[in-house]
Amino acid sequence: MRKLAILGSTGSIGTQALDVAARHPDRFQVTALVARASGDKLFEQVRAFRPKLAALIQEPKGLPEDVRQGCEWMFGEDALTRVVRACDADDVLVSVVGVVGLTAVLEALACGKRVLLANKEPLVAGGELVMRASREAGLPLYPVDSEHSAIFQCLQGAQGNAPRRLLLTASGGPFRTWDAQAIARATKAQALRHPNWRMGPKITVDSASMVNKALEVIEARWLFDMPAERIDVLIHPQSVIHSMVEFEDGAVMAQLGTPDMRLPILYAMSYPDRLATGGERLDFAKLAALTFETPDTARFPGLRLGYDALACGGTMPAILNGANEVAVDAFLHERIAFGRIAELVEETMQSVPAAHGGTLEQVLESDRAARERARALLRARGE
Repeated sequence: MRKLAILGSTGSIGTQALDVAARHPDRFQVTALVARASGDKLFEQVRAFRPKLAALIQEPKGLPEDVRQGCEWMFGEDALTRVVRACDADDVLVSVVGVVGLTAVLEALACGKRVLLANKEPLVAGGELVMRASREAGLPLYPVDSEHSAIFQCLQGAQGNAPRRLLLTASGGPFRTWDAQAIARATKAQALRHPNWRMGPKITVDSASMVNKALEVIEARWLFDMPAERIDVLIHPQSVIHSMVEFEDGAVMAQLGTPDMRLPILYAMSYPDRLATGGERLDFAKLAALTFETPDTARFPGLRLGYDALACGGTMPAILNGANEVAVDAFLHERIAFGRIAELVEETMQSVPAAHGGTLEQVLESDRAARERARALLRARGE
């Protein structure tokens, strides 16, 4: 029986984690749930799973009496770290959106709790800090992203053989076949229409711009201690191969499955065991083809920015991430065009200097400076 705390329980990953936990009540006990503002949804989760601790970042007007019984509540911007510190949990699933997950990850490792990482930003913004904390705690990170979970699973079969290259697959998103002009003019509704995955709005837009793949390259660099020049991205529209590992002799290991996030979520939750997800099984006889393409960074410049940030080093990945969060928010509020997202991120990266990045304060300051600069650039153009 593993005791589980879920940060971001009302989002896409959080709700799917609760689904697989409910399928295996003999293996998982949900002891803490945290959401930002979805009070009604969180109340329903508390009623269903009866955690001992729950929290909302934005305090509601009131709490229903039935969710108070047997459950301690916390509120406020620091609720994530307070819950991590106070909860009775073996594992902390971090599935919140944004750099706010960084301090929660560091707190969980400091408390000796296993981290199941679905939030990209801790490794993107603070990869050096997180991996140092992981080593000092003697606790590995268990990836929940489908691509990094796939690489992690492939490495379990490596039997000590060192990987030569990591191949991150990408669906190509809704604009894979569009020309650059059409992509630049894409609407919010079009960007949120992902062909294969059902995700939250921010990560769906990141997928459409391929900035999500830039962030995943940075994650993979830290998670698997692999230099950027040995991490490649490959467009795979069917989303059946979730990522691959190439070894010195040229052999390639791939992890395949239906595009169902419950598989990587449950693998992280149950590692090293494998449990049934209840999802659809892969039927090879029904697969028409598995195809691959080289990504076009001229049409999708957001992907190139990830490699640029790693080449610069220091806190430049944090600057990329902070600027992207501002840009995506502006796009979702229909203040800027889709093509402006990568432009704004690159302009911010060019105008905010990177710090060394060895401390949490430096990372958070670079994140703050990037957001401030990105917003200033928006204001300057009346966006």
